[in-house]
Amino acid sequence: MNELTVSMNQASISPLALFLHADLVVKIVMAGLLAASLWTWTIIFGRGLSLAGVARKDAAFDADFQKAADMDKFLREKGGLDLPSAKVFQAGIEEWRLSTAGKKMDPEATRARLASAMGTAAATQIDQLSAGLNVLATIGSVCPFVGLFGTVWGIMRSFSDIAASQNTSFGAVAPGIAEALFATALGLFAAIPAVIAYNRMTHRLDRIEAGLNRFADRFHLTLSRELDAEA
Repeated sequence: MNELTVSMNQASISPLALFLHADLVVKIVMAGLLAASLWTWTIIFGRGLSLAGVARKDAAFDADFQKAADMDKFLREKGGLDLPSAKVFQAGIEEWRLSTAGKKMDPEATRARLASAMGTAAATQIDQLSAGLNVLATIGSVCPFVGLFGTVWGIMRSFSDIAASQNTSFGAVAPGIAEALFATALGLFAAIPAVIAYNRMTHRLDRIEAGLNRFADRFHLTLSRELDAEA
């Protein structure tokens, strides 16, 4: 008999049972937190794999650029790739062509325009890659408080039920408190992965940005030497 009672009690505090027996407001909170958790993991797998691929391909592009002996051939083979480093490369080439098309050319002004064009291209690529990370930051900071709201609401409901029934036994209080605390657990379940993923992806973005800036500097030096040769 005791074993049967324990089994029934364990079933009554299962996640599904806690959700089904919760108040409507707490159910809405739980559903929202579950949706936020699903959204978090979608971003983690989608954006995380994307950033890893971009970092790897950008490193390969930079390595090929450093080994390239013929810049025109490298432009034909690699210039059209859909990569952040390739976009920076394209921006530099386009500005180079515009700046050297006229009869008169100011080397210093050309260098400044090249640096500005490639810097703008790099910043644009980083902005595009960082899309979605603000969602992780929002989930990581807001979900614990949303879960806490569900907990406070659930505990208030439990005390209201106790007052109405005049039953202060632990058995009468425990289910409502368990439902309320489950909301806090869901808030943490959604927030913790979001915070960890945001920090990791931000770090990876910083490394990609640093790599783009190094590539832009190397390409700027190459074009600067070309300017010196033509002067």
